[in-house]
Amino acid sequence: MTRNMSSKPNLDPKWLQWSKQLMAIAQNGLTFASNPFDKERYEAVRAIAGEILSDHTCTAPSQIVDLFSGESGYATPKVDVRGVVFRDDTILLVKERADGLWTLPGGWTDVNEAPSEAVVREVFEESGYRTQATKLLAVLDRSKHPHVPPLPFHIYKLFIECELVGGDAETSHETEAVAFFREHELPELSISRTTPEQVTLLFEHRRCPELPPDFD
Repeated sequence: MTRNMSSKPNLDPKWLQWSKQLMAIAQNGLTFASNPFDKERYEAVRAIAGEILSDHTCTAPSQIVDLFSGESGYATPKVDVRGVVFRDDTILLVKERADGLWTLPGGWTDVNEAPSEAVVREVFEESGYRTQATKLLAVLDRSKHPHVPPLPFHIYKLFIECELVGGDAETSHETEAVAFFREHELPELSISRTTPEQVTLLFEHRRCPELPPDFD
């Protein structure tokens, strides 16, 4: 059983939704097209999507096209895992060096790595704590939640509860502080990675462990 949050609208601006869809169409077309003229058309679609993104982000179109040119195969969402580590009535957060704000430890999953393995690795690398993944709490579409800034890729976020089994707080090349916080005493969050609403949802799961995972 899961809890459906699909009534949430896509919060990405229309120009970003269109450009992401065009990029996906171009990538899929370039993957399967064999006719050189079709390939030229899909390259043109990718260039148009790059122009849209460039016009709204002050980034050179060539940089955007180069970014997406590195993507191959059928276009699918990227997967971001976030470790949810509770200690009594507090939750583990790390302070990002990139923006000086706090977030649940986590990051991209790697190829040949299960979500449970990825989240345990990310928690250890960013916080120094050793954990064991125990339960999937939520699978959320980033574009349906108030993350800032919006990103050009479609991203699914997996929130996985992890039991603390050892280790000590240690910073890394990505994090400059590690600490546990109470629900109503949170520091300023890195909204690009974790929102206050998501932390509230996770504490709800902590109080009611019988709840099924949330999705969308």
